[in-house]
Amino acid sequence: MSDEQKTEQNGTLVRGLTNRHIQLIALGGAIGTGLFLGIGPAAVLAGPSVILGYALAGIIAFFIMRQLGEMVVQEPVSGSFSYFAYKYWGKFPGFASGWNYWILYILVSMAELTAIGHYIHFWWPDIPLWVSSLFFFILINALNLASVKVYGETEFWFSIIKVVAIIAMIIFGIYLLISGTGGSSASVTNLWNDGGFFPKGLFNHSEKGYSGLFAAMAMIMFSFGGLELIGITAAEAKSPEKTIPKATNQVIYRILIFYVGALIILFSLSPWREITEGSSPFVMVFQNLNGLEFTMFGKVIQFNILIANILNIIVLTAALSVYNSSVYSNSRMLFGLAQQGNAPKFLQKLNKNHVPINAILISSCFAGICIIINKLAPEKAFEYLMALVVSTLIINWLMICYTHLKFRRSKIAAGEKTKFPSIFYPVSNYICILFLVAILVLMSITGMEIQVILIPIWVAFLFVMYKLYKPKN
Repeated sequence: MSDEQKTEQNGTLVRGLTNRHIQLIALGGAIGTGLFLGIGPAAVLAGPSVILGYALAGIIAFFIMRQLGEMVVQEPVSGSFSYFAYKYWGKFPGFASGWNYWILYILVSMAELTAIGHYIHFWWPDIPLWVSSLFFFILINALNLASVKVYGETEFWFSIIKVVAIIAMIIFGIYLLISGTGGSSASVTNLWNDGGFFPKGLFNHSEKGYSGLFAAMAMIMFSFGGLELIGITAAEAKSPEKTIPKATNQVIYRILIFYVGALIILFSLSPWREITEGSSPFVMVFQNLNGLEFTMFGKVIQFNILIANILNIIVLTAALSVYNSSVYSNSRMLFGLAQQGNAPKFLQKLNKNHVPINAILISSCFAGICIIINKLAPEKAFEYLMALVVSTLIINWLMICYTHLKFRRSKIAAGEKTKFPSIFYPVSNYICILFLVAILVLMSITGMEIQVILIPIWVAFLFVMYKLYKPKN
């Protein structure tokens, strides 16, 4: 009898995610709206040096992924890092880690549903924001209730679209630079000829210096939120000891290609001073193409208008991908918390497709609150929701780093060798923790002090909830 058949008979999660699913889920987690739309504010603060910032943040994110990867390959269970925090750190860390992650992606779900509504407005501005959010809310939740294979297949194609789009943009950008058709201002010298590679200071933007890059690092780091999704897939991955290491190790190369490579091309095409907080280098490229046109099916088509429509399809796909993964990961985290005794037992219920139906429905009820928010305050909804994501994301990363330290010490004490050791243990753990603490310091002095203040308040709230709930396990 196969492992999958045994799993089905035991009424637990089925290992239905294949190697190609895991590869593209990991890649999809590394590519989101942070790349397509979130570069603008960071570029305003740091200029071309934002490219270095993405490279540094990518290395830290890779270290964290390797730490998480070591744990989930050794013990591929539902609940991922919440399970490890519970087992190797303590009951409250397990409780706090799981519920913090769940809240994080409830907020991300709400933000992405709101963003989806804005993207639909590009084509149909008369459709209310909440109507678009409701439509895709129902669609994505229905797909996740079908089976884990449906989720994996959907995410596979979402990621394919994003990858093809970025590769096409890089190739097209290289063509524009080489051919000279990218506009009079398109040149690789844009990377250093206007104030240098580090053109801005932290507090005095008229002065040159490295500190401008420091100010942008908080925004840059948040672009990599979602990479930890691969740890959630472990309980439903076929041959996790093979697929997860392969997917994890390839993340660093993907970051270098899709983030750093794309930014080098795009900053060459668009002088950084032309970028505003509400735009991105991608948009600037299309603006430089004004006037280009071609004929298709007997009709004259403006090239920049066509590209603008394609870009909107891509960012809509990116938002749908993030929301799809949020629905999946939240339900599995609730399922794992229920198995630990840190959530009500009814959340362990599976439907006939071996999907945690109650966990999906409960999560969707909370995420669906954004539809009401979009109805009452459509202009400010996205801004409010994204501000709340920051605090929970920092907690999540810090807990993964420290939990891995506890996990590894336990294995060393037991004389047990792990199958997929992290890189530079324990030095990489301390580097990541110090880096994240430094991000908090930078946030506190660059206008994000509210998010920093929320962290101890939120942890205290979780502790009160833990004491009130009194987990039995």
